[in-house]
Amino acid sequence: MRKRLVVLRRTEEASAASSFTVVRYGECQKNHAAAVGGYAVDGCREFMASNGEEGTTAALTCAACGCHRNFHRREVETVSECFSPSSNGA
Repeated sequence: MRKRLVVLRRTEEASAASSFTVVRYGECQKNHAAAVGGYAVDGCREFMASNGEEGTTAALTCAACGCHRNFHRREVETVSECFSPSSNGA
């Protein structure tokens, strides 16, 4: 079973509009052969949070490859939602 960490942040721009920032973490980019002058990645395709509560250090460790979340490619997407007040036609 795959676990995916999605961080949602709500920012209020106006009273009738709101936007969400969705952050996903993709493949691991940690270079395991940096000590010998080479380049080798482990092939971890997606960040999967370890069993830990949100905000703890255990939640920042990838269950698949064991490295920190910062080594995974960060994908940021901003979603805007506009709400129009309902008008009653009189």
